[in-house]
Amino acid sequence: MVAHSGLITVMTRAARKAAPRLRRDFGEVEQLQVSRKGPADFVSMADKRAEQTIVEELRNARPDWGLLLEEGGAIEGNPAKPRWIVDPLDGTTNFLHGVPHFSISIAVEDKKPGGATEISHGLVYHPLTDDSYWAEKGRGAWLQDARLRVSARRDLNETLIGTGIPHCGRGDAARWAKIYAAVGPQVSGVRRFGSAALDLAWVAAGRMDGFWEDDLDIWDTAAGVLLVREAGGFVTDYRGSDRSFERREYIAGSSAIHSKLQKLVAGVVR
Repeated sequence: MVAHSGLITVMTRAARKAAPRLRRDFGEVEQLQVSRKGPADFVSMADKRAEQTIVEELRNARPDWGLLLEEGGAIEGNPAKPRWIVDPLDGTTNFLHGVPHFSISIAVEDKKPGGATEISHGLVYHPLTDDSYWAEKGRGAWLQDARLRVSARRDLNETLIGTGIPHCGRGDAARWAKIYAAVGPQVSGVRRFGSAALDLAWVAAGRMDGFWEDDLDIWDTAAGVLLVREAGGFVTDYRGSDRSFERREYIAGSSAIHSKLQKLVAGVVR
């Protein structure tokens, strides 16, 4: 067993406590597909129930910490203490359609001197497979007890790249299309799986060689960004600077692939 901090234990326990109900709800979605109303309201309730379960566990463990929640917004805590960042169901559209690819994402945002913040702990948990991707700043990234490293591929034409596609009025579809036109012909394949948290975890695990997406919220990405960095990779915004959370832009990959991918994207968006 790999020794990890008590915080990772707390985060894993919270995710695993929410998982059985999410699995049951996911099983129900298929039955709801035939109803006229559809499963959208049901999935929204599943999202909120999962968040409530996770919040209860986290608050029991650290009652004075604040939280930033996808569904519930910001809950203030002791301003001198860290806060939790929680996405209880990343991949809602997949869940809604009975596609078995979604995740729970939990991160810890620490305060630094001078008012800055950093992500110090991250967990991306797949409720259907019990895969637990976790990272602690300075201690590496892991899948269960196996150390994660980003892909060693160096040539773009051998790479598999993940992305997210703008939908339902979110994001800039024209800009995405231009980026895809620049990236697609240079790589072995582009995939859109539908859970940014899992996408980043898969980059950390070397399953995908790189990733780009924008218009993402911090609860989608906080844990995944730490996973990639602790697995030896790089994450920046489209301009190559360390302002991804602020600009809501993400390019991730190994050193070699990140550099090449970032140049392609920057050539389109500048």
